[in-house]
Amino acid sequence: MLFAQGKRPTRAAILDFVARQQSVLLSHDPAGEAGVELAVANGEPSPLGRRSAGAQDEVWLELLRDGLTFDLRGLAPGPCPGVPPITHRFDFAPGGGEDASEDALEALAVLPGPHLAGGERSMPVLKAMLGLARDLTQHFPDLVAIHWAPSHSAIGRRFFESVITAWLDGGAFPALGLTAFEEASDGALQSVGLGLWIGQEVRIEPPLTNDKIAATRLGVRLINQLVIVGGLDESERIIAPDGTRLVMQTSRNSQFIRIRRE
Repeated sequence: MLFAQGKRPTRAAILDFVARQQSVLLSHDPAGEAGVELAVANGEPSPLGRRSAGAQDEVWLELLRDGLTFDLRGLAPGPCPGVPPITHRFDFAPGGGEDASEDALEALAVLPGPHLAGGERSMPVLKAMLGLARDLTQHFPDLVAIHWAPSHSAIGRRFFESVITAWLDGGAFPALGLTAFEEASDGALQSVGLGLWIGQEVRIEPPLTNDKIAATRLGVRLINQLVIVGGLDESERIIAPDGTRLVMQTSRNSQFIRIRRE
């Protein structure tokens, strides 16, 4: 989560955020006298008290959303994570309006808690984490963008809030942001970040990519469907919005879903 310089929230600000939420609870506060206890499968309470794995002066909290725990790392006034490289931008223009240049941004990391080890890539965990980020976006006006590492994307706060809310309410998967598109050397258009969700990337082959805007729109529609079904194992014939007959088939290494004209 990217904030304007000097505007990262403090521990007190996050505690105020939690107090105003119905869907978010505080599950562990290292600065408190004792951590909250959560029931485990066998009915015995499991104390969540643990020392930070980072610097001793790091300020962090653990929050609970949808029954899942997430760490907020890099709260002020402690050290903050470095701002990751940004390759793609969605409704985020550094240097203009409320946005700031990358050098003037400070990061706050939202990470799956250690209790989720091994399940970080599951749909329930990813949805809950993005829901928590959406809640934070709505609460903190100095948050300027969300950085989504799998697609190397910075997503402006208004766009992020809109598409994530729509998705959580049953709408389309927010392909522009949670994934991105890059042009290959042969002119094909390839997705970036879809592999996190389905283990495969989409590759739209020329000459379908002669019109980059139309190809991107096609890619967005296909990604939404692929996330719903969980990927592609066999070849499938589809019809594009303009009536073009297309073939979707996996590459030999199964890492790509290739889309070409029939």
